[in-house]
Amino acid sequence: MIRIITDSTADIPREDIQTLGVRVVPLQVNIDGQMFRDGLDLEPESFYEMLAGAKSLPTTSQPSPEQFLAEFEQAKQAGDEVVCITLSGELSGTLQSAMIAREDAGYAPIHIVDSRNVTLAEQLLVRRACHLAAAGLTAAGIAQDLEAARGRIRLLAIVDTLKYLHKGGRLSGAAALAGGLLGVKPVVGITDGRLGMLGKARGMAGAYVALFKLIEEQGGIDEAEPCFVGYTGSRAQAAPFVRFVTQNLGLEKPPVMPIGTVIGTHAGPGAAGIAFFAKEG
Repeated sequence: MIRIITDSTADIPREDIQTLGVRVVPLQVNIDGQMFRDGLDLEPESFYEMLAGAKSLPTTSQPSPEQFLAEFEQAKQAGDEVVCITLSGELSGTLQSAMIAREDAGYAPIHIVDSRNVTLAEQLLVRRACHLAAAGLTAAGIAQDLEAARGRIRLLAIVDTLKYLHKGGRLSGAAALAGGLLGVKPVVGITDGRLGMLGKARGMAGAYVALFKLIEEQGGIDEAEPCFVGYTGSRAQAAPFVRFVTQNLGLEKPPVMPIGTVIGTHAGPGAAGIAFFAKEG
């Protein structure tokens, strides 16, 4: 058998994890001295309420190599092959923890894939891996496919403020300053595994228009592949994305999901985004 393992920043809905048969290694969030396992100990709605009242910005921490090793050892004992998909190695040490664990396990059929992305974009790769495993591909074949496919995945988002990304060390001070003007709403995205500001506009309506233009500039949405919409805090933030996909593009309504606690710590409340495969060629 093939085991698909990922980390909790893929933000796979809890009810889908068992259905997909995915093993999830959690990151952690520390809020005012309380430690929570991402995706396990705290629902997103409760987290954003706590975030709003937190005395200081919560901190996040990567899984230890031992957490991945426990999963790898189980696979080794069962004789299963492994495909492990992590968030971008440019954003977290999670990938490094998985690689250390693979070395400690001393088990060849463990294939680690750096998604070069995070949250819903990472989830697109995880679900693709599950589909390919069900279709009978080997773990090596799945890893090869994912490494080719990840270059077409795009993650674009609007954030209400850049202060969380800046304070969390995920965005430079210069970029935060450029996007911090009064009334300006930043558009951010992942490029080459790194987070950056891709645009900005006056007001939230203008930011959505700017982001929709970016979708086309970055290749457009491949209608043959899934796309996901996510939000932090209020689901209403996702509505313009759904309208754009269904009404402007004439595509099926995309799944809408809350963004989990680790990514929410850095994005802050009031963010919304879309993950999709760009059209080929």
